[in-house]
Amino acid sequence: MNIIITILLILAGIIALLLIVALFMRKEHYVRREIIINAPLQKVFDYLRLLKNQDNFNKHAMAGPDRKREFKGTDGTVGYIYSWSGNKNAGVGEKEIMNIVEGKRIESEIRFVKPMAAIARMIMETESLSDNQTKVSWSNAGTLKYPLNIMVPMMEKMLPKDMDSSLTTLKNILEK
Repeated sequence: MNIIITILLILAGIIALLLIVALFMRKEHYVRREIIINAPLQKVFDYLRLLKNQDNFNKHAMAGPDRKREFKGTDGTVGYIYSWSGNKNAGVGEKEIMNIVEGKRIESEIRFVKPMAAIARMIMETESLSDNQTKVSWSNAGTLKYPLNIMVPMMEKMLPKDMDSSLTTLKNILEK
């Protein structure tokens, strides 16, 4: 019986410690990645503006290929909403195009419902480096409420790898 009480006290102590640590951690996360694609800016921008195309390159959008998808509005325009629900990898959420600066920038808001409620801002920017070379910058920023903010360092470590993988896939698609 003493062993069970000791184990429970240790677990309670660990949980209490994590909750205390989360009180002093920042709640905001920000990650930005870039890649150079050997394709004209307009080709790259036109592909990126369509949220449905993210199913072809975005590692997270590709998770759970059997997930249910719904669309509201006209893809590639402000107000278009792409929503999904699927297995534990895909979760439940929606992405909405919030702003478009033609040939330069696409701003989206991602609203996650499951596995945890969170909102993030995703910005895809394009910059012409030459007639046949475009730099794509992808940023993801958001806020996690207490006590989920304890996950911010883990997110900032995992997201860059996933974004780099997704950008490499995008590069391969657009350079064909």
